[in-house]
Amino acid sequence: MLKYYNYDVVFQEVPDEVSLAINLTNCPNHCPDCHSPHLWENIGEELTENELSRLVDIYQGDITCVCIMGGDASKYEVEQLAHYIKNILNLKVAWYSGRYDKPVNINDFDYIKLGPYLTDKGGLKSPDTNQRFYKVVDGELVDQTHRFQRH
Repeated sequence: MLKYYNYDVVFQEVPDEVSLAINLTNCPNHCPDCHSPHLWENIGEELTENELSRLVDIYQGDITCVCIMGGDASKYEVEQLAHYIKNILNLKVAWYSGRYDKPVNINDFDYIKLGPYLTDKGGLKSPDTNQRFYKVVDGELVDQTHRFQRH
């Protein structure tokens, strides 16, 4: 069961999109120096299709994307929600995962961030980052990490 702690409308997580970012809990990765260690706990409200629809309705017309932050403990459920967001709610879907493995149903996503946070490598803004941000184009991952980095 997916649970979420909070949500917000954000502008930086997905280039060219206004995203409803939903922070999922029960993160199994426990990255050192994690910016949100409270999300390691199994807390929050259940994120069902009905609850997701309710959240999207609040911002209907203002958002272009739903960005799922986490969910690595329930990858299959994240994929089911992505399918619902894209095909029923008709919004773009992004997933920020702390793992390296891509989803099985990649075409249910428009954007995917893969990789754990490693302190010595930094986040997406760092030129040394191990994390990668991809746009899904015709079933292929096209690296867009450079869009987070200043040149």
